[in-house]
Formats: sequence, structure tokens, C-alpha cells
Amino acid sequence: MNDLRIRPAAPADARSVLAFWQLAAEGTSISDDEAGVARLIARDPDALLLAERGGVLLGSVIAGFDGWRCHLYRLAVHPDARRQGVARALLAAAEARFTALGGRRGDAMVLERNERAHRTWRAAGYAPEPQWRRWTKPLTGGPLATGP
Repeated sequence: MNDLRIRPAAPADARSVLAFWQLAAEGTSISDDEAGVARLIARDPDALLLAERGGVLLGSVIAGFDGWRCHLYRLAVHPDARRQGVARALLAAAEARFTALGGRRGDAMVLERNERAHRTWRAAGYAPEPQWRRWTKPLTGGPLATGP
């Protein structure tokens, strides 16, 4: 894993990140378009973290901090790179970012049906809080999101 590089996404990465999510992420979001990814990068250039080896995109996580809460979305690892520490490295980078910003607790958006993701998050020390349920409302008149 020494050759794994974690870096923030750049505006030029938007198209390749979307293609990567189609391959490696489960579920879709109403923000899954180039404009949505570009807005994220423009708003918080360090939030979308990418894991690469030899210039090949192997993983992603969105580590958003709103000044109050540390939110994790879109943890995805290329199917051929799973169980090789990519998710662990991405989460370590996200947690370091949160700590540097003064964050106190990370929360993750995890699909109920994605059992593989549940195991990954639990192995990283995260646990569901059964007293909470996510409530959403699309602001664009589009369909409800089906994932993080």
C-alpha cells in the first residue's frame, strides 16, 4: 500500500469520478452529474478525496465538514482493489482532515441494503445509531436520491 496516493479531487477529475462511481459505488444520487461534482470541488476543494495507484483511480470518499458535523459519503473502492486497505487509507485521510478542522465525530451515509459496506464501516470503528433516520426532500423537483 506504500504506493497508494490519497489526494483531493481537482475540477478536471469530475467526469472520471462519475464513471468510477458507476463502477464502484452502490446507489445513485441527484447530485451525480458533472455540475454536482464540480460544485462540491469548488465549494470545498479538499472534501472529495481520491485514492490512486500509478495514476489509476482506486477509491473515493467525500469528507464534508460544515463547521459542526463531519459527514462521510461515497466511500467506494474499485472492485479489483477491495480488501487491500484502500478504504482504510481513505477513511484515515478523511478523519485527519476532520481533526485538523476541529471536527469531533464522523458520521457516514451507508445504504441499508449494502451489507458489504456495513462490514467495512464496522471494521473502521463506525456503528449505526438506530435512533436516527435520514429524511430527505429533493430541492430540484427531481427524483429522490437512492443512495448517498
